[in-house]
Amino acid sequence: MKIDAIYLRELEMQLVHPFETSFGVTSKRRILLVEVHSEGLIGWGECTAAEHPHFSEECFATAWYMLEHELAPMLMANEPDNGGECPKILSRVRGNRMAKAALENAIWDLEAQREGVSLSSLLGGTQDAIPCGVSLGIQKSIPELMKIIETELAAGYRRIKLKCKPGWDVEVFSKVRHQWPGIMLSCDANSAYRMRDFKHLATFDNFDLLMIEQPLWHDDYFFHSMLQKQIKTSICLDESIRNRRDALAAIEIESCRIINIKLGRVGGFSEAIRVHNITMERGIPVWCGGMLEAGIGRAHNIALASLPNFTLPGDVSASKRYWKEDIIEPEVTVTKGGEIAVPKAPGRGFAVRTDLVEKLTLRKATIQSTVTV
Repeated sequence: MKIDAIYLRELEMQLVHPFETSFGVTSKRRILLVEVHSEGLIGWGECTAAEHPHFSEECFATAWYMLEHELAPMLMANEPDNGGECPKILSRVRGNRMAKAALENAIWDLEAQREGVSLSSLLGGTQDAIPCGVSLGIQKSIPELMKIIETELAAGYRRIKLKCKPGWDVEVFSKVRHQWPGIMLSCDANSAYRMRDFKHLATFDNFDLLMIEQPLWHDDYFFHSMLQKQIKTSICLDESIRNRRDALAAIEIESCRIINIKLGRVGGFSEAIRVHNITMERGIPVWCGGMLEAGIGRAHNIALASLPNFTLPGDVSASKRYWKEDIIEPEVTVTKGGEIAVPKAPGRGFAVRTDLVEKLTLRKATIQSTVTV
């Protein structure tokens, strides 16, 4: 695969509504796009690193630097034939998984276009539609949250996930479960609790939750294993799972019963498939997590979530929940039955609105080969 040029773009996009977690409040997103040009085709990737290194050690600034000065030149010098070759090529750089994912995923997109198949099909996807849940941030009040839940249920979403932290948990769950006793309900702590909270976390068993996502430290398996043995509710690991080895270790010591796979967190499609495959072998269901992606990242999540072991509703939701205008067309929509159709067209299946991307671009960098013929 001859790579003619790689372009990096910084966009700024305003969220329709602020999104609050235990990390803080996000009102707008700096979006880092990767554009890989190869023999008349363009593959797109989106880096999910946030502005600050709160979710992981990466942030927008470090991802931009690594892509511009290390990863993109490295990839151009080696010219991979397919997306699966990217991890080996980029392995000289340790970590920086979100930056690597943006680049690798663009190559998978290119490969799918070149082969004339959908990205889903190239990855091994088997599902024509994916079930959707919704992730709701911490609100100013419980009544405000209840109104939002009512709206999302009416829109068809099959699972409601509530961000939680000490002081915003049991009372919230109680009110929601009383109002909607039969809905699929889960919570996400983003590592907000500690060992001193074990007894408190055990009270979550009263609310028939699908799962408690990442209640303890972001890099832990051991204490999650201790907690899982003391509670009935399934623990889902997110931040702790960086690769297949992490997933296998967590499964072996019974740290969790569910795993969330995020493309950026594990470093791209290649490692996401490896995590998916080991969880399927071990009977651990997975779902696709979200990172407030714009349309390109959302399209990649849809393709990933079409793999057979993605049996639980994920965080991939409609474009309009986050953006007044998304950078793809058609925008991602959710049916009244709570599903997103998996595109069948070659590549990612959604056209990039290059006019809007250009309008929103604040900064651009070009990486081209220095080799002359």
